[in-house]
Amino acid sequence: MSALHGKVALISGTGRGVGRAAALEFAAQGAKVFGADLDPGAAAETERLVRAAGGEMRSLAPVDLSGQQGADAWVAAAVEAYGGVDVLYNNASALRHGAIDTMPLDDWYFTIQHELHLVFHCTRAAWPALVARGGGVILNVASVAAKRGVAFVPMAPHGAAKGGVLALTRHLAASGADVGIRANCISPGMIRTPETARFIDDPAGPVPGLLAMTPSRRVGEPEDVAKLAAFLASDDASFINGADIPIDGGVSAMGG
Repeated sequence: MSALHGKVALISGTGRGVGRAAALEFAAQGAKVFGADLDPGAAAETERLVRAAGGEMRSLAPVDLSGQQGADAWVAAAVEAYGGVDVLYNNASALRHGAIDTMPLDDWYFTIQHELHLVFHCTRAAWPALVARGGGVILNVASVAAKRGVAFVPMAPHGAAKGGVLALTRHLAASGADVGIRANCISPGMIRTPETARFIDDPAGPVPGLLAMTPSRRVGEPEDVAKLAAFLASDDASFINGADIPIDGGVSAMGG
């Protein structure tokens, strides 16, 4: 039997990148996937790919999960479609970079809203459904930038928001102890996505130098993260709780 057989998994940001890879991976492992995205066309394409591969998926799009109303609507639609929730994978986020002294204040607030508040709103919406199911799994996405400075692009808003996600995850693990909810955090390094491709594919940019300091000597692919998430969502990971797992090719092991 597949590792996620019969589980209902809510995955945000399924229109592309890691979210699309996760939808495909979770469905391949037997989960019923309920996705969400701002782009209805991209969300529909992911549904098509999942079904073409023999999986089960529905989604709500467009939906803005950065506010409580959108998050509540997403969870309600999933419960209506599949009868409950076993896994919440808070994959979606959006950010704006900028120097701390010159970036518009709105860019700071936008990043905090879409990388930290979004996770809170979706978790708050899904928590009762997880409790009603007898427990479940919450997967949040932080970043190596939550734990170390990044010099090649100013990332203070991103690092601060993801540091908050990391702290929130540990508190969720504590809060879930008596209701059977596990909460873990995934901290990616450089992963190829539509947003990062312009840095990765620029031979004159900073990425070749970064790869020289990466033990794995490559960037990560969305499927790398998706496979880790699927394992953490499964019962095989039942004793992993409150953890932060880097998936960065070894960058965080190098210190500095």
